[in-house]
This record gives sequence, C-alpha cells and structure tokens, in this order.
Amino acid sequence: MAGRIWWNAGSALTLPGRLHVADVTYVRLASGSFAYVAFVTDAYARRIVGWAVGTSQHTTRLPLIALDQSISWTARHGQTTGLIHHSDHGTQYISALYGTHLTPAGILASTGSVGDSYDNALAETVNGAYKSELIRRSKPFESVHALEQATFPWVSWWNSQHLHESLGYRTPCEVETLYHQQQAISIAPKTNKTA
Repeated sequence: MAGRIWWNAGSALTLPGRLHVADVTYVRLASGSFAYVAFVTDAYARRIVGWAVGTSQHTTRLPLIALDQSISWTARHGQTTGLIHHSDHGTQYISALYGTHLTPAGILASTGSVGDSYDNALAETVNGAYKSELIRRSKPFESVHALEQATFPWVSWWNSQHLHESLGYRTPCEVETLYHQQQAISIAPKTNKTA
C-alpha cells in the first residue's frame, strides 16, 4: 500500500468521487461482545458511500463490503480511476486482499502515519458522530442484526438530512446536487440571442 498520497492531491477535495476515507469502529452489544462497523466516506461532500456491520473486522468480510459499496457508488456517479482511498494502517486496509479490490478499479491506496488519528480525521469524525448520535442514544443493541437495522436509517439521515458545519450547514446530498448543477451550467452550450 502507498504512503501519504492524498496530502499532495490538491484537487482531491474540489469534486466528489476523488478522495474516500475509510475506518472501522466497534460497538459493544448487550451481551458484552462487540460488533464492528466499517464506513467509507467521500471527502468532498462527507457522504457515506459504503458501510457494513459485522462480528469481525477482518478483511474477508466487513471492510470489503464497505469498499465494494463505495466502488459501486462511485462508478455509478462518475469514475473510479484516480480515486484516492485513504485509511489508517489497520491490517484489514493494508492487506493484499484489500488491494485486489482497489487496483482493478484504478483506485490509489493511501495510508497515513502510524498512530496518528489526525491523518484520518474525517473518518474518525464519522465514527464519533455515529457513536454519539446513534449508539450512545440507544440502549445496547441485542444483536448485530439489530445494530445493522439501526445503522441503515442513520446513514440515510447523515447523507440526506444532517447539516454539516464544514459544508456550510448543508447536507452531503445538497452539496453534491449543487456541484452537479454548477457543472451542468458550466458545460451548457451558450446561445447567441442577437436576432
């Protein structure tokens, strides 16, 4: 996996689908065991473009589901070639298996400094918001399935209703819509009205 690619990607935050950040967080269930939640977030609009809930954070399931969702979402809304996928140095993110999902899509892997949570601050922000806005406001979830059922509407709320200060108090969906409207205007043919 590559090193600090995204710090030098000056254009990465000027359009959607150019920089994704990824991380895994954990949630204690009512039984005392843990569930794990992986998120992939598009840095431009703060949209969660991939997520998964499971009983293990290993590469063979959880992070790959979130990654594959993010690749599919990005391919439907643009292109994956040249996308930078940034994560921490978790073993699931630096594994060869994870790389086999990035490379065919033309995605560049990026990892931050070891032990520096600021290197992946946006992903950590999503994890923190998830825990404070959903997990800590709920009684402990009885099962991974119950956690997954609660996470789905939270992700929808985050993307379509949650106002983000960093986005000028707009939602991720609003920011993306505005971007695409501006792009449509800038490429629309100019008409000559001198008749």
